[in-house]
Amino acid sequence: MRVHPGARGLVWSAIAAIVLGGCGVARLWEPTREEVLDRILPSAVQIVVEQQEGRRVRTGSGVVVAWRPTDRHSDCFVLTSGHTMTGIVGQKQVYVVFDQARRAAKRVPATVVAYRDAADVDLALLRAEASPCTSVPSGPPPLLGTPVWVVGFPWGRHMTLSSGIVSQINADDRSDPETAARLMVDAPVSYGSSGGGVYDARTGMLIGIVEGYSTARVAPQGASPAWYIDVPVPGQTYVTPLSDVRRFLGEHGFADLLGGPGSGLGATAVR
Repeated sequence: MRVHPGARGLVWSAIAAIVLGGCGVARLWEPTREEVLDRILPSAVQIVVEQQEGRRVRTGSGVVVAWRPTDRHSDCFVLTSGHTMTGIVGQKQVYVVFDQARRAAKRVPATVVAYRDAADVDLALLRAEASPCTSVPSGPPPLLGTPVWVVGFPWGRHMTLSSGIVSQINADDRSDPETAARLMVDAPVSYGSSGGGVYDARTGMLIGIVEGYSTARVAPQGASPAWYIDVPVPGQTYVTPLSDVRRFLGEHGFADLLGGPGSGLGATAVR
């Protein structure tokens, strides 16, 4: 079939428009910011550690990564930081506070099923019986510059959302535990945010767990007696990547809780 030169030009113009506009078409299928936050926030939980008499001694943040149905409710599995659990197992009571994003906070006793507070891994796995609980799907390893959301409960208070990007990917030799493959994001956090989830802001998938942050020691001149405070350094939030999370879970017999990238759909357990 012969095509008139003028028509041929229209055809190529249409093809070029489709190719060049492909990214715009693809964006139409991406979730909105509100939809991403609807996926993220229900999975974020607060960790509370109390003495037997009810006095609060420590707080942290966590994220629900999986759940299993039981006869009565559901076993909800929560990841948090290992140092939040150090020194408390068998001595103090741990609670997980669910549904703060929905303003229907529900505090449930939790059991520490595994934890490690070491140079190479700073993670803990908790189990709490609750219904419902919402887990979050795991995402692929992020790239430098990937936009992120971080959800935590700084200073043991309200849920706080901060944003940033993946600002550093440590690809050094893993034979040195001090330089293991941690991530760094520039989203600000503070005390009590350790253990919180770090999510891909475009998809809502989990990419890591807040490990800690750099601090700077500030002391007034001439103070007597001498005193100081440690303040967070902006833009230096350390993150444990999912590769280390999977290794930690596998070592404790829970490898099935966190599948490959994109596994699970952030389902809600309702019994």
